Amino acid sequence: MKHTLKALLPLAGLAAFAGTTPPAVTYHKDVEPIFQARCQECHRPGEIAPFSMLSYNDIRPWAKAIKSDVLTKKMPPWFADPHYGHFSNDRTLTKAEIETISSWVDGGAKEGDLKDAPKPREYVKGWNIPTPDVVLTPSQPFHIGAKEEVPYQYLVMPTEFTEDKWIQMAEARPSDRTVVHHVVVFIRSPESKWLRQAQPGVPYVPPGPSNFNNISGGGNEVLMIYTPGMIPEVWRPGLGKLIKAGSDLVLQIHYTPSGKDTQDQTSVGLVFAKEKPTERALTSAAGNMTFRIPPGDPHYEVKAESAFPNGATILSFFPHMHVRGKSFEYKLSLPDGSSETLLSVPKYDFYWQLDYRLPEPLKLPPGAKIECTAVFDNSPNNPTNPDPTKEVRFGEQSWEEMMFGFYDVIVPVDWTMRDLYTPQKPLPSKSE
Repeated sequence: MKHTLKALLPLAGLAAFAGTTPPAVTYHKDVEPIFQARCQECHRPGEIAPFSMLSYNDIRPWAKAIKSDVLTKKMPPWFADPHYGHFSNDRTLTKAEIETISSWVDGGAKEGDLKDAPKPREYVKGWNIPTPDVVLTPSQPFHIGAKEEVPYQYLVMPTEFTEDKWIQMAEARPSDRTVVHHVVVFIRSPESKWLRQAQPGVPYVPPGPSNFNNISGGGNEVLMIYTPGMIPEVWRPGLGKLIKAGSDLVLQIHYTPSGKDTQDQTSVGLVFAKEKPTERALTSAAGNMTFRIPPGDPHYEVKAESAFPNGATILSFFPHMHVRGKSFEYKLSLPDGSSETLLSVPKYDFYWQLDYRLPEPLKLPPGAKIECTAVFDNSPNNPTNPDPTKEVRFGEQSWEEMMFGFYDVIVPVDWTMRDLYTPQKPLPSKSE
């Protein structure tokens, strides 16, 4: 009897082990929800990613590459140091999500039962926002040569608005994302004289050398900025951006050749606010245009700051440099002398210029400052450096450099940019 019991014990152990074997990881049950939440925004037809992730058949050939990219954290692209701040658009995969994807690939990337699939995400065809109320599109595409150096193109798009319009959502959509480095959409006010010589709907290059007045929009406000990987602008109810009656949109488009002849026809879609907002969003920046980066310097710091005499309410950050950009930091300096790092991007990537959106607006007291520090690598060790032997200055082309720490702020609905930076008289007390 003892002999028989001993013989059965290993079998009982095997049975117990078999009972605890975890079920196989499958696409529909375990992996598809992750891809929906983290990847499909860019990985679908018409977006920046090189392949679609809307279906199992789309994804299966890329399974091993996906595993490699998530293990190395190359994908999804996200560059904020997690030790400083939290951001609502953080695409970073959790450790558990990375392990799930890795186990799925190692197990043969099985599809599983379609019944386990989550409900598909719904997208408006051609847009990441709901169906726009207005779409502005140039009449003709713009040609970009295979190796052509293209100056900034300015495209005046009349809105023909006969009344003020508050914008709840805005999206710029290039038709060929491979050659569009950025699109800045300015709101040209009816009284502005900027680029009045440009023919509406026709790409235009201002005469003479590039200058800051044109690069910064001639003193006009920014509606939105497009860069690869950036999600559209969506403002919560009660908050929006204003396009005054009679205004035009001016698209500043920076094209970078891709090695083949192509053409682009960038459109802008707008969704109107259903009711007049109670607050206004503005885009501003701390910038520096006087720097000179020495040849071969691997760690050259450039600083800029913005002071807020009336305080400010910050929505988001968007650091901007070119191919020598190495790192970028936003720091809050308070009137009492204390300071705090709001955002640190230790490995800036010129090819994935992202914004960083706060989950809750950050209120700054009067006298607060935002101090930005950009670091540039002009050494031969920078693989994207076009020429480490040259001094580098401010300029619009990628082989030149820029240093802007953009941020979005909330202001009272009747404020302009001037009001944000001009000390306001205190309101009289009730007794006065």
